[in-house]
Amino acid sequence: MSGPSTKRIARGALNYAGIGATEHGPPPEGADYLVTQAAVGEGAAAYRRAVDGLLTWQLQKRSGLRVRAESGVVVPGTRVVSGFGVGPFRINAPCEVVWVRRPVPGGGPQSAGFGYGTLPGHPVRGEEAFEISIDARGAVTIAITAFGEPSNWFYAAGGAVTRRARSHVTSRYIRSAQELAAGVN
Repeated sequence: MSGPSTKRIARGALNYAGIGATEHGPPPEGADYLVTQAAVGEGAAAYRRAVDGLLTWQLQKRSGLRVRAESGVVVPGTRVVSGFGVGPFRINAPCEVVWVRRPVPGGGPQSAGFGYGTLPGHPVRGEEAFEISIDARGAVTIAITAFGEPSNWFYAAGGAVTRRARSHVTSRYIRSAQELAAGVN
């Protein structure tokens, strides 16, 4: 994946404490921590559609983010740069996938998803994860877990704007997961 012939789309190393904590917890002490859960559909087919979209970057793309990834499928070590805004007002957010859980064959309760961590240039230092689950009754949900802190004084100063932007993007992730589960093209 990242051998000599592969050109990295983002430079640097993961830049935060608690790498992998969105999968195994707890988040680093003092970091802002947020978990958002929402219903996205019903049944095994809805679960598979949502997971397939999640593990091919469709959740981010449908949410209005511009996504450039080193791989069309989410795998550990993949670097991705997502961005929002227009022209000189575009904010790019480089990340690296730190864990992936794929769906297992058969039915029954399970979850699949991934977490990625920030690289230099991201407005936050931390990690975000997306998990799609199906329970024993067939209810399909998404959980979005994030922890972090502003990467510099500029983003720290815009705290209220940053929180509103995060809330807006999270609501778009949820809507995108619902569309994926429903099979909306």
